[in-house]
Amino acid sequence: MCDAPTETGLGWNGWMEIPPPYAGAANTTVVGAWVDLSHPLEPGMPRVSFFPQPRFEQIMKMPDHPLNVTEIQMVVHIGTHLDSPRHFFSDGPAFEDIPLERLYGPGIVWPVDVEPDGLIEPIHFKGLEELLNPGDILALDTGWSEHVHTPLYDRHPALSTEAARWIVAHQVKMLAVDMPTPDLPVSRRPDGFDWPVHHCLLANGVLVAEHLRNLGAIGSQRVEFMVNALNIENADGAPVRILARNTEIAGNI
Repeated sequence: MCDAPTETGLGWNGWMEIPPPYAGAANTTVVGAWVDLSHPLEPGMPRVSFFPQPRFEQIMKMPDHPLNVTEIQMVVHIGTHLDSPRHFFSDGPAFEDIPLERLYGPGIVWPVDVEPDGLIEPIHFKGLEELLNPGDILALDTGWSEHVHTPLYDRHPALSTEAARWIVAHQVKMLAVDMPTPDLPVSRRPDGFDWPVHHCLLANGVLVAEHLRNLGAIGSQRVEFMVNALNIENADGAPVRILARNTEIAGNI
């Protein structure tokens, strides 16, 4: 299921079978306002250290020009963003081939308490299997977004490969995290590091959203997500504005 491919760039297994969003959830009632889980696009937005800083330049400005125009230059994997399977699989779909039903729907915000440089293991999901439905979006609230722009942000927790396998096995369609990556921090990566968590998730159609914030404002419960990613043709990732609101449904945490 999550074994490393034998040939670089190959290993896309296709979209897993999941129910359409809201199937069997007719009893859902919205009980909260939309909360923005995204960092704004700006020069200081969070990024992994080896990615260049984004550039925002106003190339036309009133009153010297008849209108205001801003130019952006940035890597698609900084700030709040979503990875497509093309990020690690050349035979996987790019952004224009992601079905829309993969970008919205019900899910769960799940709290995880892990120390700096710690590993998130399946034990941290104890009780979650009773609440997850096939096709849910899972957001892990580690509280790490509070450390943005501090050295501690780069000592974020990471998922073990076993935890990634658990997510695939429970038919989660998207994993969202409030840290730079679900894989090991850059400083802890051994020689030959091959992003095993990304490989496991993306190979099986589990999209990965990174650098979220404000998950604590949602609380630990079932929610409705909107993942508004830019549809960049042939892209391996895209900036995204993720919104969520609380819902009242059987199985609230």
